[in-house]
Amino acid sequence: MTLLTNAQERMRFLKFMVVGAIGAVVDFGTMNLLTHLFNMPLVFAGTISFICAVISNFIWNRYWTYPDSRSRPLLRQLLMFALVNVAGVAIRIPILYFVEPPLLHLFARIPDLKPSTSEFLAKNLTLAIAVGIVMLWNFFLNRYWTYNDVDKLKQDNAT
Repeated sequence: MTLLTNAQERMRFLKFMVVGAIGAVVDFGTMNLLTHLFNMPLVFAGTISFICAVISNFIWNRYWTYPDSRSRPLLRQLLMFALVNVAGVAIRIPILYFVEPPLLHLFARIPDLKPSTSEFLAKNLTLAIAVGIVMLWNFFLNRYWTYNDVDKLKQDNAT
């Protein structure tokens, strides 16, 4: 696999992870704001927070992780990135829906843990699980579809 043997690909993956961490801050911050201040259900708040993170991640990835991947027009590349992430939402929503209740039940059984703390822990651990799974999906699909022009540009420059 190129990621394991190519230093440039490893650097891209590390940058993608940093961008993902920034996106996670946007994601978690937005989700917590919406669920705690506006009492929004996790599935809805998590979907909105995901969209905010996607916009942040696209900007960072286009200009920092893959600066050499701008042969495509901005809107076309954004659409490609968004399609990968829409599929990520399709992975994410069932995780948010099905994983939170058992985690909430698990945390609620811990003695001396307030219900609000149990809820906070369950929501955030559920979101962390979803973010981790979807990050892997997003990296590989975006690298080999949305940003595959990096390879084409490298081949064109070599000839």
